[in-house]
Amino acid sequence: MSAKIDPVEEVLPISRLLALGMQHVLVMYAGAIVVPLVIGRALKLPPEDVAFLISADLFACGLATLVQCVGFPGVGLRLPVMMGVTFTSVAPALAMAATPGVGLAAIYGSVIAAGIFGIIAAPFVGRLLPLFPPVVTGTIILVIGITLIPVGINWAGGDLPTLTRVVDGVAGSFPNPDFGQLPGLGISLFVLLFILGLIKWGSGLIANLSVLLGIIAGAILASALGVMHFDKVDAAPWLHIVTPMRFGIPQFPLVPVITMCIVMLVTMIESLGMFFALGEITGKAIDREAVVRGLRADGVGTVLGGIFNTFPYTSFSQNVGLVSITGVRSRWVTATGGCILLLLGVLPKLAALIEALPPAVLGGAGLVMFGMIAASGARILANVDFKYNQHNLFVVAISLGFGMIPLAAPGLFQYLPHYLEPLLNSGILLCAVAAVLLNAFFNALGENADAKADAEGVASPQHV
Repeated sequence: MSAKIDPVEEVLPISRLLALGMQHVLVMYAGAIVVPLVIGRALKLPPEDVAFLISADLFACGLATLVQCVGFPGVGLRLPVMMGVTFTSVAPALAMAATPGVGLAAIYGSVIAAGIFGIIAAPFVGRLLPLFPPVVTGTIILVIGITLIPVGINWAGGDLPTLTRVVDGVAGSFPNPDFGQLPGLGISLFVLLFILGLIKWGSGLIANLSVLLGIIAGAILASALGVMHFDKVDAAPWLHIVTPMRFGIPQFPLVPVITMCIVMLVTMIESLGMFFALGEITGKAIDREAVVRGLRADGVGTVLGGIFNTFPYTSFSQNVGLVSITGVRSRWVTATGGCILLLLGVLPKLAALIEALPPAVLGGAGLVMFGMIAASGARILANVDFKYNQHNLFVVAISLGFGMIPLAAPGLFQYLPHYLEPLLNSGILLCAVAAVLLNAFFNALGENADAKADAEGVASPQHV
């Protein structure tokens, strides 16, 4: 009798790997290109340089994904992860860009320094694992999903209610006239219903590819309605070489380096939530060794990002939700997605074809995926003892409130020092810090975490 294959290690047929890998790429593509697009425009770079930043970002996304999924000794979570630029880096990078004398070479130098900091700090952050019992991890994963759901809603509406544009060197917000238009809402609803139909009545590969097939069906409908345009596809070149350090030898000014290291620390704490979510979905143990390997991969990916003219990298939570929907847990699927990203980085015409997808096509898929992340957090919390330990109710309630601050009141901390923005604008980080501190206040610390988890009848985070 043959040994049972671990679903995470299973190597699927090449046709399934390509289809499932492309599904992951389509889900994270919009989020992957927005950071270089915004920063390139803020720096008033010529269109060809902005296009290069996008190609470089896709290429580095592929490299970072392979480092995290495939890994090498001591590095890589080796779970189905897709890596992309963290949005936490946008505000600090824009602030650096607006500082006289700080150019792209200094920004990329600070990114490289932050990556090295992440590699060194990974073992120390890994020691925090006992502070994350199920009541903490479940709350964090719930907040990750809730924080992402508005992204899916905005996609359904046609991107964002307001768009940021740079006029005369100053970034400002302007109403999006296309937001909430009926054709877009109709396309999103069509994609949602199409995906749900495939999940209910499809089987095997069809059900696994429900999101990809829904996006393809939505793209066909958008083209028929005249919402999807291909002008950029025609104009894009076929080949674009990604040159390391294109904008000069990296520089390492002190303040930008410290700022980006803070961004890296925030990213590492957020990554812990992603790792726990993947552990819950794939049924793999997330122990200290796995956490350290995963965080090191974040650092290595960020160093590669700085070398290849891009920004800090983190695990994309959109794709965590996709793993939950499809039930396909093979890390070789996302590794294939990483290879596809490498190709898109050097083949701009193919990248432009994916970019042509209207946000509304992704809207219906986003609601399903992001909701599944929140549901995973709720599933962990369902096994937490709330009946006999009512302190856990306060841990969840207050942490959830802190996690909602950037979402519900983005200007609440506007009068605090600007260097705190990376910390205060992350709902996931605020939730994580609040949950850890509240759990430490109400419940046991460190070595008592496992005993309390056993008393509750659930696994500790080391055994999730």
